[in-house]
Amino acid sequence: MSVKQFRLARAANIRFPLIAFHRIFAPIQFFTQNGYMAQAKYKTHLGMNDILPGEVEKWQALEQLIRTEAKKFNLEEIRTPVMEQTELIVRGVGQLTDIVSKEIFSFSRGDDNYVLRPECTAPVARAFVEHHLEQRGGTQKLFYIGPMFRAERPQKGRLRQFHQFGVEIMGSDDPVADVECISFMMHVYNKLGITNTTLKINSIGDPESRDSYKKALVDYFKPNRDKLSELSRKRLEKNPLRILDSKEEEDQPFIEKAPLIDDYLNDASAEHFNRVKTYLDELKIHYEVDPHLVRGLDYYTRTAFELISPDLGSQDALAGGGRYDLLVEEVGGPQTPAIGFAAGMERLLIACDELGIELAGPKQVDVYIVTLGEAARTWALKTLPRLRTKNLSATMDYMGRSMKAQMKDANRENARFAIIVGDNELREGRFTFRDMEASEESALTLDEILERF
Repeated sequence: MSVKQFRLARAANIRFPLIAFHRIFAPIQFFTQNGYMAQAKYKTHLGMNDILPGEVEKWQALEQLIRTEAKKFNLEEIRTPVMEQTELIVRGVGQLTDIVSKEIFSFSRGDDNYVLRPECTAPVARAFVEHHLEQRGGTQKLFYIGPMFRAERPQKGRLRQFHQFGVEIMGSDDPVADVECISFMMHVYNKLGITNTTLKINSIGDPESRDSYKKALVDYFKPNRDKLSELSRKRLEKNPLRILDSKEEEDQPFIEKAPLIDDYLNDASAEHFNRVKTYLDELKIHYEVDPHLVRGLDYYTRTAFELISPDLGSQDALAGGGRYDLLVEEVGGPQTPAIGFAAGMERLLIACDELGIELAGPKQVDVYIVTLGEAARTWALKTLPRLRTKNLSATMDYMGRSMKAQMKDANRENARFAIIVGDNELREGRFTFRDMEASEESALTLDEILERF
């Protein structure tokens, strides 16, 4: 929608069911080519960044790597809308999580309530149920790449619009699925060269084990209820397991001495966790058992894991996930065991920058056509498609500049070759073909130039 269309719609009193984007209209300043200061009327919302040329190539390279490696693991891509019904997120993620209580972007249209998705596991579970993916047969091994939205305070590696890639393996309760999920996560980071990481794992048990453990936590925390943070006091009533996930300073002395889940796992949960550890050992994937690792979402059961890196500073989490055998049923589907993880792509790119990992090389165009005169410009415009059919990137000047300015632009574009065309070249049918790296020139016909490629 153009600015003019927007103003006409507003004048007609057409309402837009959008989140209030405060601060968008604050002006920002920049220098124009003429050297004076200009005012921009609009800017991005707080914590939502533009990804500009020069940076977007890194994202493209990362996305391509994820898709290439996912294919090796026989994972299929799934794409869900960025908007979901509020009830799905509340039921799937949990009413008492920080995501639901503090961080969702919510809005309504008529009687319907929506959110911008804060994570993708619940939407994937919704898609699984809605489209009866279990009828495809076998285990559904899915991955996704896309933006998520949380209204939290922006800081390094934590934005309001951020991007994640992740995996959801649905239909298997076998520990092999757990380990394959973890293995893919580790494989991507190792492929990139990010090896300064620690994998933390834990088991939070099946519902029977968790019920016993929750009772033990209530008995432990209740005598000290008044000394806990306000959020932990609320969690004590609804989900005491989440107290272990608290970052509040006043909660830490009590968390350190809290009962451990290991003592409350039933035989089935303990056996499942032991097999996960055995398979990780077989694959030589190093891990640390963290008895306080519970993850931040209510749908997890049994295996929970997190990948951290000191290269990120205080916000050290790269990825995390776990088993969620109850979620599909919770959102209206058949009982379906599942496991998955999500990884922050901004944080991954920060780690790459800190380690000097180059995801994409400098921009380069294969051929730049330098033109002198209108006839040469017409010839260049007709020649560009022929070059592109050779799978070459090809461009020309769009501004009618001098030959000197065009050659300067070709260098700025890091052109591998230049074709210089003027009236004499057109008459003779031979064009100056310049190797920009070797600084060598040849007079060639167009067919001879095309043969070079």
